[in-house]
Amino acid sequence: MVELDVDPFALGVLADPLPVDAAIREAAPFVWLPAHGVWATGRHEEVAAAFRDPATWSSAAGTGLNDIRRGETWRPPSVLLDADPPAHTRARRVMNRVLQPRALAGLAERFAAAAEQVVGDALAEGEVDAAVAVAERFPMTVLPDAVGMAPEGREYLLPYADLNFQSMGPPGVLRDEAERRGEGAREYVAWQMRREALAPDGIGAAIHAYVDSGDITADEAALLVRSFLSAGIDTTILAFASVIHELARRPAQWAALHDDPGLARAAFEEGLRFHTPSPVIGRTATREVPIENGVVSPDTKVLLMLGAANRDPRRWDDPDSFDLHRRAAGHTAFGAGVHNCVGQVIARMEAEALLGTLARRVARLEPAGGSTPRLSNWLRGFASVPVRFVPA
Repeated sequence: MVELDVDPFALGVLADPLPVDAAIREAAPFVWLPAHGVWATGRHEEVAAAFRDPATWSSAAGTGLNDIRRGETWRPPSVLLDADPPAHTRARRVMNRVLQPRALAGLAERFAAAAEQVVGDALAEGEVDAAVAVAERFPMTVLPDAVGMAPEGREYLLPYADLNFQSMGPPGVLRDEAERRGEGAREYVAWQMRREALAPDGIGAAIHAYVDSGDITADEAALLVRSFLSAGIDTTILAFASVIHELARRPAQWAALHDDPGLARAAFEEGLRFHTPSPVIGRTATREVPIENGVVSPDTKVLLMLGAANRDPRRWDDPDSFDLHRRAAGHTAFGAGVHNCVGQVIARMEAEALLGTLARRVARLEPAGGSTPRLSNWLRGFASVPVRFVPA
């Protein structure tokens, strides 16, 4: 058994995670982390294989550090994220129908209009914190509208999502602060995910419609709306902030994107690989699993280190370089197999709208100061990205 005396959730590591990512990835296919009594793997092959084998690597004990089967959770388990087939299959079938491209066709025009407004306002300012003025503002506008959320109370969304992700990690100052900031957020989300609180023409109402056909229960529909809200905002915000951070420091790559806005999707995918917004996810072994120099016992947590896997030199050439011309297909930021991210089609639509609009309307993108990392147990990216926009 290979054991590493590192803590991926220490504050100093969260501020600079790449050395620990590399240490875990290069030590062995699986390493034991005594700091939390879990296994971890940071290699692309092992991470991808675990995603594709839910019978061995279960989600039913939760995807964080805690075992939710023992009541170690602050909210009811997700019928999508915290479930295995066949229970997961029924909920996933509903979401696949709700989010099929034909059903979302009307969103593209709305996303494009919102992107024009957000980018236009940033250009008028000239110098902005892009993590807030662009990367946060755009998803916080388009996603709640698409779901059909009421206008009032949306200020609770980010504190709720932060509480969700911080609670997946260990107790400590980050989790305590999320609890403080999230006061009232749980009650708001419980209210908002009800059928009667949602607009009749949004994604939320479309989910609840499957109650009428008997595909899901009313409680399951509400939990699916909750999962969509809590998982789909922060990760997209962080992805956009990271892409802007990187492109502002690479004039040649920004020029390439400006010349060809069709590269927006490629820039987004490379950003997901390079700064994976959700860099770790938990699974639990359902049986004894032989590994190199040891065995993973049943009911033992394993951390899939997605951020480490997405920079695995066994999978990627020059993995520590950001290159929007790279073919980033195969990154694990959206998961894989039956648990691949159900909202990825929405995230990609948002990316093409926002990054494509930035590419067309911004001639030069320059840093206006140093970016500040966001400290989170279960997320990765930047809390602040000061930039200067020069209009085309």
